Amino acid sequence: MKKINVTKMQGTGNDFVIVDYSEYQKTNMPMSKLAKKICDRHFGIGADGMIIPKENVKNADIGWYFYNSDGSTAQMCGNGMRCFAKYIYDNKLIDKKLFSVETEAGIIKPELLENNLIKVNMGKPVFNYNEIPFWGESKLYVLDREFEIFPVSMGNPHCVIIVEEDPMELTKKYGPFIEINECFPEKTNVEFVKIISPREIEMRVYERGCGITLACGTGACASVIACVLNNLTESKVKVNLLGGPVFIEWQGNKDNVNEDIFLIGSANYTFKAEYML
Repeated sequence: MKKINVTKMQGTGNDFVIVDYSEYQKTNMPMSKLAKKICDRHFGIGADGMIIPKENVKNADIGWYFYNSDGSTAQMCGNGMRCFAKYIYDNKLIDKKLFSVETEAGIIKPELLENNLIKVNMGKPVFNYNEIPFWGESKLYVLDREFEIFPVSMGNPHCVIIVEEDPMELTKKYGPFIEINECFPEKTNVEFVKIISPREIEMRVYERGCGITLACGTGACASVIACVLNNLTESKVKVNLLGGPVFIEWQGNKDNVNEDIFLIGSANYTFKAEYML
């Protein structure tokens, strides 16, 4: 029976299995198949996603392969990026605390700070409907209800909905249907957001390819962008997720949306192990 060395990490409860490329080569399996197997919470290790470092890239210090638990790829993952940044620095794949990572969403720049915090420059949000992609209107009718929605891409598509009710209950009921709505041809992440104050929000997420998760970094960014552009919050916001808080900074506004957005939060090891295929 084949065995590979793996590392389990989590960022605000969003959990990932990280596999070195040399270990992956031992499996003789497509990455998507390995991701489904290893992320299965009953027959595998259990995780929201699988990450494999990609060295020798041309346009950045390092790259990654990122897979959701269902075996699909994702352009970007903020919580995964924090775990990845800590992992590659601690394992000496990178010898500096601010570096660039090649992703399917473009070049992302994480920075390791003090007190186990990682700050990630998540790049600029995308609002063009064709680029998200989104083929619809600002109102979406789902099951028994019509929602005012805010589509935006953070390298992956998001549908942000600002509500006054319990966002968890809405996520459970409507999230699975919005994720696969025909207005989002590549499916979408779904965020229900409740405003607590101009500096704090509560967010629950139904992630594309994963379902309900404890946290979503790109979703936290998308939610704050929607709140700022609707004059509901300030530029620095605490986002309360099921797995704990993250902090988002965005200096954009209605007159200037072309600003980078930053995600700040922790990343932690869960365990290292030998995994039997």
